[in-house]
Amino acid sequence: MDTLAADFADRFGSDPDGIWAAPGRVNLIGEHTDYNDGFVLPIALPHLTRAAVALRPDGRIRLASLQAPDGFDGAAPTPGSVPGWSRYVAGVGWAFGEAGHRVPGLDVLIDSNVPVGAGLSSSAALECSVALALSDGLGLALSRAELAHLAQRAENDFAGVPTGLLDQTASLGCTAEHALFLDVRSGAVEQVPFDVRRNGLALLVINTLAHHDLADGQYAARRKSCEEAARRLGVPFLRDATLDDLGRLDGELLQRARHIVTENQRVLDVVDLLHQGAVAGIGPLLTASHASLRDDYEVSCAELDAAVDAALRAGALGARMTGGGFGGSAIALVPVGSVSLVEDAVADAFSKKGFRAPECFTVEAGPGAHRQHV
Repeated sequence: MDTLAADFADRFGSDPDGIWAAPGRVNLIGEHTDYNDGFVLPIALPHLTRAAVALRPDGRIRLASLQAPDGFDGAAPTPGSVPGWSRYVAGVGWAFGEAGHRVPGLDVLIDSNVPVGAGLSSSAALECSVALALSDGLGLALSRAELAHLAQRAENDFAGVPTGLLDQTASLGCTAEHALFLDVRSGAVEQVPFDVRRNGLALLVINTLAHHDLADGQYAARRKSCEEAARRLGVPFLRDATLDDLGRLDGELLQRARHIVTENQRVLDVVDLLHQGAVAGIGPLLTASHASLRDDYEVSCAELDAAVDAALRAGALGARMTGGGFGGSAIALVPVGSVSLVEDAVADAFSKKGFRAPECFTVEAGPGAHRQHV
């Protein structure tokens, strides 16, 4: 028996109906474009959140984690009533109910190695593992797109974090050795080849260990600025704006809109290069993305800037912050032979600045959410 299933049985007194797993994600490029109806290009991490789940008939919801001490035990939770990580899981059951799918009750035990607070979408991994479990357990056979929307609603309307659709779509829809090109407006997805190892490269994730909390209002403020810029330009979303349009804006709204317009184009350019097999060629676009996020969108921080600058000096072909910002992780596209040099350079830069030592690891594009054998 899987050890998580055994732990579930010890904790809840019965076997789980199954175990479902969903990955965190790294967004290769396309940051803050999702809630602007734009383009994104994430990959799934090898890091997984695993959920052992059993439906129960009495309406009671019991949530526990092998990593976190808090949990939840109650019935019919409502938005704002569940603390900590549990709100993301309870929110999925709530979202299913709001969509007309009756959830009779459930027991959930979580086991996760997705870094928390690192900008790698640990919350979406929680949501998507449980969403897939509920779809299977209730016999709903919901599409991955439908599950992504339900998981997003759990995060937005139950947990109170106004994220876009990128994270949930990536966690559910990615495939191994590919990046997922998502047009948020149409919902169209394309699997774009992204095999760094075959190209003699590595994708290095640098977890700065700096504070990362999208619920502190900064993310919401950026989203509000984008909505106001679109209103002033007379377009539905900034996805519809052009560089020429930006002359009608000034100050902060100009900066925010300029990032979105140029970032959408960078996503399209990266996709074109990957189709050509020019993986190394995307490096300068990654670096340009970071500069835009730092200067125009103002969501970087000293630790992220130090990681990017040190990686580039040590031979990275490109580097950028990834995720919502204000801390979390950076990524660097690095020749395989230079990985240790880049890691050492980043660690040295952090030490000299008095920052906590970062956590570095290489990743390859992995598969999306799936059911595991118990």
